[in-house]
Amino acid sequence: MSETVVEEQAPAEGFVAPVPMEEDEAGQFPGDTGTLDAPVRRVLVRLLQRRFLVAERNRAQWRTLLENQQVIESRLHDLYVHLVVDHDRGIAYKRQVRSAESDVPILLKDDPYTRAETLVLVHLRTVFQRERGAGESSARVDVEEVEQSVLTFFEPDDRNLATRQTEIRNAVRRLEKEGVIEEESEGRYRVTPLVEIVLSNERLVELREWLREQNDATEEAAR
Repeated sequence: MSETVVEEQAPAEGFVAPVPMEEDEAGQFPGDTGTLDAPVRRVLVRLLQRRFLVAERNRAQWRTLLENQQVIESRLHDLYVHLVVDHDRGIAYKRQVRSAESDVPILLKDDPYTRAETLVLVHLRTVFQRERGAGESSARVDVEEVEQSVLTFFEPDDRNLATRQTEIRNAVRRLEKEGVIEEESEGRYRVTPLVEIVLSNERLVELREWLREQNDATEEAAR
């Protein structure tokens, strides 16, 4: 039996044979003109998506950040965003660049804390500061403790107790999502060093003074 031989025709001049996408090492998707490796891109995206990158919770990405900090900073600077890397606490976060001399487009929107969230932060920051001052390596709080402390800053005759409790619980959930606290068991949380960045000592002093004035005004009105 004779075999039929099919001759392979040479591609026409100017024609480039297609390369399967999985074999295309030049880009990570069709038309990709980026120059960063995939792990570096993921760290960059995470920094843009989240408020913080915490070394303790993302060790691989933290290493990638430190190894490629200069190029990641450069990409963020292109967007008028400044990168802050706190090596002592193992926390990285971004800040919007603002300038009175030039018209800087604003990429990052301010998402201010509600009153309940601010009050919860004050309590967490106070507990963290107290425990660290006592030589403790970590600080922990119970949600009931947080609730009772924060409720003292609302009007004594406030009849919307259930509403206030819901606001406080929602505040705890937001701060847990941001990494300020971590739930170790049901209703029991560890306060992370992130609380020192979210609420600086200077701002804590200002808020305590404001709360003291509010409390004095309330007591004076009740007399």
